This record gives sequence, structure tokens and C-alpha cells, in this order.
Amino acid sequence: MLELAPYAADPAKSRGRRHSEPSPAGRNEFQRDRDRIIHSTAFRRLEYKTQVFVNHEGDLFRTRLTHSIEVAQIGRGIARNLRLHEDLVEAVALAHDLGHTPFGHAGQDALNACMREFGGFEHNLQSLRVVDALEQKYAAFDGLNLTFETREGILKHCSRENARQLGDVGLRFLQGQSPSLEAQVANLADEIAYNNHDVDDGLRSGLITLEQLSQVALFARHLDEVKALYPDLKGRRLIHETVRRMINSQVVDLCQQSQANIDTANPPDLEAVRLAKPLIAFSGGMQQEQVELKKFLRQNLYRHYKVNRMSSKASRIITELFQAFAEDPNLLPDEFQDRAKEHRHRAIADYIAGMTDRYAHLEHRRLFAIEDQPL
Repeated sequence: MLELAPYAADPAKSRGRRHSEPSPAGRNEFQRDRDRIIHSTAFRRLEYKTQVFVNHEGDLFRTRLTHSIEVAQIGRGIARNLRLHEDLVEAVALAHDLGHTPFGHAGQDALNACMREFGGFEHNLQSLRVVDALEQKYAAFDGLNLTFETREGILKHCSRENARQLGDVGLRFLQGQSPSLEAQVANLADEIAYNNHDVDDGLRSGLITLEQLSQVALFARHLDEVKALYPDLKGRRLIHETVRRMINSQVVDLCQQSQANIDTANPPDLEAVRLAKPLIAFSGGMQQEQVELKKFLRQNLYRHYKVNRMSSKASRIITELFQAFAEDPNLLPDEFQDRAKEHRHRAIADYIAGMTDRYAHLEHRRLFAIEDQPL
């Protein structure tokens, strides 16, 4: 087994769980976290939640579930290279999108607008809320009762106002500290995964083309490399060979630059990591190429008129559902009616955020379609 670096997170030295439990037999604390996440209801629902393209547009596009698995795979490879704790990276990666709404970022933006006067909505905070409170599986506590380290990694960013309400896991945002290196790795593995896989899905959909992407330095460099090696290669194989090289180059760059940052800072332990600036990072050149790729995707894919149409429809569905439930909470399922007695709008947000794309469509038809719908 690979010897961990002295600054890696150690499950035997975890800051613990919100509710005390006996130590697990045959696995470490972070493995228990990972297993609880995989067996959660929220994790299964990710299969039918949008990444960029809604689920019914094609079986081969990424969903939140496949994206999370890809983040975990990339994150574990980076962690192994840097001698960090792979199980913690995997747990954070698999949990990071548990609170995401249906319909991707369009759904989040619509729900945040609905909740503006009631505390707002942000999927990162909602993911923590899912594992801390909303999952209802265990007799002794609400939520999944994960370790502090996994919960810290899930909470990638947070306002000071929200941080004050989150107790220990929000403290680093008030004190200006960094999370574990494992949490930092999961964050950038997420970035690598969605940028490159959005390229792949965008090309598969036909909304962006190889000719357009040839103007993006990171893509063009690897496309030229593949064409030089395989002059007759075309179609999906050409795209896959290019994208896999893009991912590899970013992972290698991240590992090399991060190790250099760690060597310079020389943290003796995890607490020293928390007091240092973030150490997991791309080189300056790779970061510049990442920014260029993000800008291209934002302008040419995320704002494509076909994606805008989907986003507009998603926004209407989320907004109309929210307004209907806010006007008459008796339309909510019994479980959420009980929660709505204490905080109506947060209970509605919890219900909507937990929906899959197709369930949100179904609920909207049940409430608004003229023809009869099953209740």
C-alpha cells in the first residue's frame, strides 16, 4: 500500500462525526462515508439529473451521476500521485453534486431566484444539507452523519453569512483557511471532468464542431498530435483520442505544479495545510488554457440557442412549481407539508431540488396540464 504523505488526511485522526458512532470494522472512516453516499437516495437520483443535456435528449450524454463517477476517477488518480488519501477524495467527489437541482445550472438559477427573499439557494450548500439532514435512512440521526473532512470537502465555497450558521464546517471561511488537500483535489478534478466531457458531449450533440474547437489552444494541440499519429482517424475515435489526451495533460500538469507548491510550502501536517494558501493548482500556462476553454464553452455551448431553449423551459417549470407550492403547501407530499409548517419556502426548495428532470416534468404536468394526469 502506498505510504501517505504526512500532510494527507488520516481517517484515524478525523475530527469526527456530528453524532458519535463506533468505528467501522473492516474499513476506514472515509470508506464508510463513501459507502453511505453511494447507497443514498440522492446519489441514485443523479442518474436522471442534467449535466448539460437533459436526460431524454440522448442516452450517451453525461448525467450528474456519470459526471460524479468521472470526477472520482480523476481525483483518485491525482491523490495517488500526490500520496493523499484516495478514499476521502472519492467520497467528496461522489457527494459534491448531491444537492443539485434538476435541469442543471438553469434549474439552480431559477430556484435561487425563487428563494431570493428566503435565504437563497446554492447547490453546494444543498449538497451539505442533503448529507447533514435530508437523507432519512438511519434510526439514530438524520442525514448520513459523515465525517468532518468529507463535509468540509463538499462545501467548496460559502458566504460569510452562511458560514456563521454552519458551525465547525463553516469556520474556515470566517478564518480564511484552506481545506484539506484532498478537498482541493476533488474541486479541481471536478473542473477537469466537466470541461473536457462537455467538449465531448458538445461535439456528440453537434452544437459545437471540430473546426470551432480548433481555435482553442488546449484542444488544437492535442487534435494535431492525434492527426499526426493517426492521419486517417475520423469520427468518435478522433474525438476520444483528443479528449483523453487533454485530460491526461491537465492531470499531469496539476500533479507536477501541486507537488512543486507542496515542496515549497513544506507543510508538516494537515493543520499546516489549512493555514497555507491553496496548494493544489495548475501551472500558469495550463490555467490560462483552462480559462480559454471555459470561455469557449460558455459562448458556444452553454449559450447555444438550443441549450437556451432547454434552460428557458426548465426555468419556467421550476418557477411555476415553486409558486404553486408556495401558494398552497397542501399540494406538497405529506413529508414536505410537515417541514413546510416550520419553513415553508425552504421545504419547497428541498422538494424541488431533490427532483430528477423527468419527475419535475411529471409534477408540472400533474399541476398544470389541462388533460387528466395521474396523481
